[in-house]
Amino acid sequence: MIRRTKIVATLGPASDKPANLTAMIEAGVDVVRVNYSHDTQESHARRIATVRKIAKKLGREIAIMADLQGPKIRLEGFRHGPIELEEGDDFVIDATLAPDGGDERHVGVTYKDLPGDVKPGDTLLVDDGRIMLQVDRVRGPCIETVVMIGGELSNHKGINRQGGGLSAKALTRKDRADLRHALEQGVDYIAVSFPRSGEDIDTARKLIQKADSTAAIIAKIERAEAVENAEEIIRAADGVMIARGDLGVEIGEPALPPVQKRLIRLARSLHRTVITATQMMNSMIDNPMPFRAEVFDVANAVLDGTDAVMLSGETSVGKYPIEVVRAMARICVGSEEKWIGGSNRGVPDDHFDRVDQAIAMSTMYCANRVGATAIAALTETGSTSLWMSRMDSTIPIFALSPNTGTLRKVALYRGVHPVYFDSSKVPYTELTAMVLNELKARGAVKAGDKVIVTKGDLMGFSGGTNGMKIVVVDQFVEHVG
Repeated sequence: MIRRTKIVATLGPASDKPANLTAMIEAGVDVVRVNYSHDTQESHARRIATVRKIAKKLGREIAIMADLQGPKIRLEGFRHGPIELEEGDDFVIDATLAPDGGDERHVGVTYKDLPGDVKPGDTLLVDDGRIMLQVDRVRGPCIETVVMIGGELSNHKGINRQGGGLSAKALTRKDRADLRHALEQGVDYIAVSFPRSGEDIDTARKLIQKADSTAAIIAKIERAEAVENAEEIIRAADGVMIARGDLGVEIGEPALPPVQKRLIRLARSLHRTVITATQMMNSMIDNPMPFRAEVFDVANAVLDGTDAVMLSGETSVGKYPIEVVRAMARICVGSEEKWIGGSNRGVPDDHFDRVDQAIAMSTMYCANRVGATAIAALTETGSTSLWMSRMDSTIPIFALSPNTGTLRKVALYRGVHPVYFDSSKVPYTELTAMVLNELKARGAVKAGDKVIVTKGDLMGFSGGTNGMKIVVVDQFVEHVG
């Protein structure tokens, strides 16, 4: 059984050895994530070049996603190392304090406008909620708090306001510089962190277009406001990432599971891709086997219809980057195999505005009912294969395109497998036969299998798919007229 759910792996020191990265890709990585919250632009450029080199050697199309840091609000540093906060302690967040001026009484913060965003009674969550501070009063640049839940506090821990409401813009000056750098490296996806509205995504889109890039945008849902504006944000983007770390801190853990399920359904219904992320196999940073709860977490996201599941620290700094990819791949395949047709998700639209969309949806309807072994979609932009992937099916979809950028993008789509195929070099009357030969050579089909092929009368044009053909391998003979 061909795995349909895709795997996103974050690059870092654990994957920097070419042998490790090669083994990770062979184990099942479809998309790599370059995290601009850490390391330098130069190190990211080296990693991207290494991925391209290894992918070419392996004959794989691997998508690269550049994840911008966004306005991640962090406390500054402590002069003498970590401190210990106890319940009932007074503690001040001072926006004017030097970056390394923190001590047991106060600490600085990277977001200098934070005092204007909070009020007495607000709850501030530090280090993913491990430490809880209640705002007592705000005096100028100083936020005076009382420790509700204490613990050890070290340098540069993240801070959130429970319930959201911070006004920091989604794209910082650093993000804009990192965006330019990522686009210069030819990345396929840009992940925008902490968007609050569709306008934040539109701003990123304009910057991408100005750079003459076709990189797609993944909107990271990690603010309470983003949940409220989810449809607007998802419509503006090409895909969405459910970033459960900061999101869970802002909306609370009990709200997180239903929100995750709703976002997956919403993204699919709007024909957008969706990535489920954060701590999916977190125990494997230090252990060679996942916890059972993590197995269920990954499986539930698969059963809900996520396009991809993501690994963060597990592959960037973990001890077992290869083993965790293998484990995640096994869980995905096992979940898909045992849940055939269980969710009964069908066509999300009752009206088709485009001919190629109508062909894509008709193809899936037929494929699920005629016993097709595979679907071959000749595509310029990948749109037909994206629409096909929004419907439940165990039938593999092969996106055949001469465009490398298209092939890398579809590597993220659930159930879609990129295949390089230059239709311009094949006579139109021989096209279907050559497509079948390509799938046979890959071991995807055999004699007697039914295959549905979609293509356009005018190949090489975006949106030109206007035909669907059901053929039987080795029984189909193409002819003129």
